[in-house]
Amino acid sequence: MNYILFDDNSRGNLLPFTFIRPIADIRVGIITIREKWEYFLQNSTSTLTEPYLSDKFPMIKEDENTLINASIIPTEELVKKINSLKPNQSLISGETIIAYQISGNDIVDSEFLNEDMEEDSDSSVSEEILYYNEPITKLQNSWDIFHFNDEQIKADFQLLVKGKKSQPLSKTNTLIGDLSQIFIEQGAVIEGAMLNVTNGPIYIGQDAEVMEGALIRGSFALGKNAQVKMGAKIYGGTTVGPYSKVGGELNNVVIFGYSNKAHDGFFGNSVIGEWCNIGADSNTSNLKNTYDNVRLWNYPSQTFINTNLQFCGTMMGDHSKCGINTMYNTGTVIGVCANIFGSGYQRNFIPSYSWGGTSGLATYSSNKAIDVARRVWERRGLDFTEKDKKILDAVFQNTHQNRKLRF
Repeated sequence: MNYILFDDNSRGNLLPFTFIRPIADIRVGIITIREKWEYFLQNSTSTLTEPYLSDKFPMIKEDENTLINASIIPTEELVKKINSLKPNQSLISGETIIAYQISGNDIVDSEFLNEDMEEDSDSSVSEEILYYNEPITKLQNSWDIFHFNDEQIKADFQLLVKGKKSQPLSKTNTLIGDLSQIFIEQGAVIEGAMLNVTNGPIYIGQDAEVMEGALIRGSFALGKNAQVKMGAKIYGGTTVGPYSKVGGELNNVVIFGYSNKAHDGFFGNSVIGEWCNIGADSNTSNLKNTYDNVRLWNYPSQTFINTNLQFCGTMMGDHSKCGINTMYNTGTVIGVCANIFGSGYQRNFIPSYSWGGTSGLATYSSNKAIDVARRVWERRGLDFTEKDKKILDAVFQNTHQNRKLRF
């Protein structure tokens, strides 16, 4: 069977993290949503997403296809149900399309999915609808990424360590809890750290490093070639994606990968995309002094909406950076390729390609931002391709109106 992961109409609510990637490539837990589906399906997947992303994330169509909602987290039971679908059958939970089988000729584009699947699911999706009555985990809003991260680390841990043997834990470390709840991949180094797995597992990826003096509470995931700096304080529900560096204090933070928060400063209940850099002693508030629920910028409605959460920090889109001692208000959203600096609390919404801070924001030239992105990729031995450039150019054009907003 050919499997295609499609972006549903949650995509807009998941911005800024879906500006440069499909929903399937969001990291929540240890691995991305795509990697979870491919583990359970035992098969590769392609993507049905926005046209400007399709060159980099192409869709592969065959005569018979199973389309799966990429915003839904797979489980073994759910995958069994999907694999039992017959041609022209769809699987639905409430009003949400989970999956359906369709011929390649009937797959049109992302507009077809958003309109026919979500608004008029009886008309053209399939001839027969089946209902899935078990609970599902679905990413509906950007804050769901950190909100679900603790449970997803625990679920991914069970998948990734099954049938494998961990490297031994060096005696220079202090472990609190059951040794079976820590897994160390080949090439990883941990010396002189305090590790508490009482409330959740700790996963250390291939060739990663935890330096001396680090204090880590599970659940925690450290990706391939990532690094925890000396004296870091990390609380549960935190993921540090591959090739990232972290220091200071983190609590329930998801870092997708290739990003650095390498110095002192606090980030909590936050999500950081790829290729971001956080200046030394930068901090984010994740709780209002009034203890009110946090409101967060929502791209589809172009206004701030209630998260119904008391704790919510910063959502930083890919390729964004900030200078030293940057202070973020509770519930701050930062777009793609923003460069932020200056004293005082930053505004709660910083559009993509913004340059400046509390004293005012100017437009960051897309050519300059792309030059920086190219240099950053080259430092990691990666090629910044024409496809990547076209995506960032498209984001610049698509976010033009946001840079005109005044609050």
